[in-house]
Amino acid sequence: MDINEIKARAEELRSQILYHNNRYYNEDAPEISDYDYDMLLRELEQIESDHPELVTPDSPTQRVGGDAAEKFSPVPHKVPMESLHDSFSPEEIKEFDTRVRESVGSPKYVVEPKIDGLSVSAEYRNGIFVRGSTRGDGRVGEDITDNLKTIKSLPMKLNRPVPYLEVRGEVYMSIKSFETLTARQEENEEKPFKNPRNAAAGSLRQKNSKITKERNLDIFVFNVQQIEGEELIGHAQSLDYLKELGFTVLPFYHLCSSADEVLEKIDEIGNQRGELSFQIDGAVVKLDSFAQREILGSTSKFPKWAEAYKYPPEEKETELLDVEINVGRTGVLTPTAIFAPITLAGTTVSRATLHNEEFIAEKDIRIGDTVILRKAGEIIPEVVSVVKHKEGAEPYKIPRICPSCGSPVTFENGESALRCSNTECPAQLMRHMIHFVSRDAMDIDGLGEKVLHALAEKDLIHSPLDLYRLTKEDILTLDKKKEKSADNLINAIEKSKSNDLYRLVFGLGIRHIGQKAAKLLADKFRTLDEIANAKLEEISEIEGYGDIMAESVVNYFTLDKSKELIKEIKELGINDKNLTEKLSVKENIFTGKTFVITGTLPTYKRSEAAAIIEKFGGKVSGSVSKKTNFVLAGEAAGSKLTKAQQLGITVIDEEEFNKMKTESENQ
Repeated sequence: MDINEIKARAEELRSQILYHNNRYYNEDAPEISDYDYDMLLRELEQIESDHPELVTPDSPTQRVGGDAAEKFSPVPHKVPMESLHDSFSPEEIKEFDTRVRESVGSPKYVVEPKIDGLSVSAEYRNGIFVRGSTRGDGRVGEDITDNLKTIKSLPMKLNRPVPYLEVRGEVYMSIKSFETLTARQEENEEKPFKNPRNAAAGSLRQKNSKITKERNLDIFVFNVQQIEGEELIGHAQSLDYLKELGFTVLPFYHLCSSADEVLEKIDEIGNQRGELSFQIDGAVVKLDSFAQREILGSTSKFPKWAEAYKYPPEEKETELLDVEINVGRTGVLTPTAIFAPITLAGTTVSRATLHNEEFIAEKDIRIGDTVILRKAGEIIPEVVSVVKHKEGAEPYKIPRICPSCGSPVTFENGESALRCSNTECPAQLMRHMIHFVSRDAMDIDGLGEKVLHALAEKDLIHSPLDLYRLTKEDILTLDKKKEKSADNLINAIEKSKSNDLYRLVFGLGIRHIGQKAAKLLADKFRTLDEIANAKLEEISEIEGYGDIMAESVVNYFTLDKSKELIKEIKELGINDKNLTEKLSVKENIFTGKTFVITGTLPTYKRSEAAAIIEKFGGKVSGSVSKKTNFVLAGEAAGSKLTKAQQLGITVIDEEEFNKMKTESENQ
């Protein structure tokens, strides 16, 4: 390539990497694997190394990936929270060792697992936890103090009253907690997190710390960032010291004296991947001596005294034996591949979702094929590609008859999923009942899947509302149910009658309406009757609702069956009203209007401007849409301003905003 082609490729790579950075760090929704991302970054690093004149200040090679989110207060990091340079081969680790030895003589290294989670800082004064923050861009992070307090493995009080201590750790979600969470998300037909790292990041950056608490996060602390009142000389010593203070540190770390010993420990850690209760994506090699670290220093992005070794994704061949079709609560048919069992990333794998017919056709998957499997994020089995077709194998098509009830299945409204047309389908009814009693819906403790199946087999329930007609005697007819457990179950069902309206709405299982959308409906209309009688235009006005969601709500409540359901809900004494007090706001220019704040304002922080908008009855959104009424723009407003201008939305500056505020105060 000539220099112009190389320059164009570098610009293309920067654009791709910045896009994927945003998807990974800020939206917690990556679109490519870690390995594919690493290869893009590696290619850009090579170009910039060969052509230093092409390096730009905003290149992703020059900074950490995330930005401090606007919804949290910024926290400057006095000691930068740097990222690590990645190696992908033993030769690169040896090159790292050579560079270190050229500067400091005879080094010792600590080799430890690289936990795949979200890097955070935790600060303590006199042994008491006072503040927590994310890494952000490495120099400024987000204040997540309340959310970190929900993590049981992070001590709130240390075993010694250290005057001041800042530590760095990795917040993660265990594989068991991740599997529980994604199973619940799939049951609710919500988009599940792709891997534990994104689940941890999405959970930790919740505005509501109660949601964070429910996600069962954990933390390993692995670095001392700052300390007063104690002199530490090396990394291994600091980890031992942190353990004494009460922190959960990395479960294993090894002190090594040579590159060969380092590589041996890297292999040992890699071989344990499938046996661990948490996810790792590599191993980290750190110079032990803090004094030697000072000599080596850092680049603009990486410390020169540490290196991360990334393990390649494990892929294996196996035979596709069959395809099993399952029916969800809204009638969606989901194909699951059944394979000849193989060991992958430490566990035995014999099943993987094939998503839908479009996915099957795209990869041309046929029964009997030899396929390549890997675990997405080292957790979820997925089909990568077909190696070869079995002789005579035909392209696979999902049957057009429901496997549960024999009714026809169809595509609806251009969706890629096939649905059973029978609303009385037994499989749908059972999945619906499981959803209705789930934690995010009516949260009826003790009503698990086994109990529901047992009740159905006894012909005691045919719909979720039948649960409220159960008696203690009914429960006692089930195997192994005794007086106390029967009483507990009846009490739990009775208690659920007092739930807030949004739980009931979510539990009804309206298509496209998740828990957040159910809350928005309940906040807007306040009672089930008002929701049922709401017009399409009124529902469409809700920020965050699209036409499909609004139509789904209207269509659901126009059904005779739904009208009968509302009548039953009232007769059974189930709460059908929003229990959250609605704040009365005096009508003014802000009332009911949606604002987007972008750029740097002259005097207000974004959080301060947002507080003013909400005080006067307005709403603040993070993105510009046709439903946006005003865009409050400051310096360097960027793409949100451009989009507002394209849509013809009113753009105001801080001066105009203050006029609106004054006018509202005087009304």
